[in-house]
Amino acid sequence: MSKLEQILILDPSSDLRFKGPFTDVVTTNLKLKNPSDRRVCFKVKTTAPRRYCVRPNSGIIDAGATVTISVMLQPFDYDPNEKSKHKFMVQTIFAPTNSSDMDSMWKDAKTDDLMDSKLRCVFELPSENDKVNDVDASNKAAPVMNSAKAEGPLVAAATAKPVSASLDDTEMKKLLEECKRLQSEMGKLAEDNRQLKDDGIRMRKAPRSDHMTSNATTFPGRETSTASLPSLLVVIAAIFIGFFLGKFIL
Repeated sequence: MSKLEQILILDPSSDLRFKGPFTDVVTTNLKLKNPSDRRVCFKVKTTAPRRYCVRPNSGIIDAGATVTISVMLQPFDYDPNEKSKHKFMVQTIFAPTNSSDMDSMWKDAKTDDLMDSKLRCVFELPSENDKVNDVDASNKAAPVMNSAKAEGPLVAAATAKPVSASLDDTEMKKLLEECKRLQSEMGKLAEDNRQLKDDGIRMRKAPRSDHMTSNATTFPGRETSTASLPSLLVVIAAIFIGFFLGKFIL
C-alpha cells in the first residue's frame, strides 16, 4: 500500500529560511493549513533539537483552519562556507473521533496512516541592498536628532530670563534708595526754608534805627534772595524725584 500524501498545505513548502546575523535568536514562521473536512493532528520534528525552539510543536488543526508555528534558531557562530544540514519534518495524521489522548494516538498510529513533509533549513546573511537601506534609514533619522539638538539654545534662552529680572530688581532697589535720600534732603530744605522765614519775620518786627533803616533797604533783597534759594533747591529736588519715579514706573 502506497504512503498517504500530505493533507496539510505548508507555507513555505520546502525551505525554512533564517536571515542573519546570527548573534541573536532568529525566528521564522511556518503556516499549516487544513483544507479537508476532518481534524488533523500534527507534530514537528527536527534533526537538531538543541538548536531550535518550536512553538507549538504539536497540536490539532480543525477542518478549514490554519495554524502558525514559530521556529526559533538559537544564536551561533555562523560559517558561510559551511552548508546547513538541518532539516524539519511535519508529521500528520487524521484525528480519531473517539480519542483525546494525543500521546497514545501517536504511539498506536499505523505507518500507513502517517503523512509527512520535509523542509530544509537555509541560512542567509543580509545582502548589500539591505545594508544600504539600513544606512538610508539611519540618515533619515539624523535630521530628527539634529532638530532635537537645536532645541538646546532655546531652553538656555528661556532659562536666562530670571537672571535679567534679578538685575531689574537690583536697579529698582537703587532707585528707591535714591528717592528716599532725595525726600530726606527735601525735608531738610523745607525745614531750613521755614527757619529763614521765621528769622525774617522777627527781623521785621524788631525796633529800627536810622542805621537799621538804611540797611533795611538791602535786607529785603537779601531776604528774598535767601528765601528763594531753598525754594529753587526744592524745585530741583522735585524734578529729580519725578525723573527717577517716572523711570521706576515705566
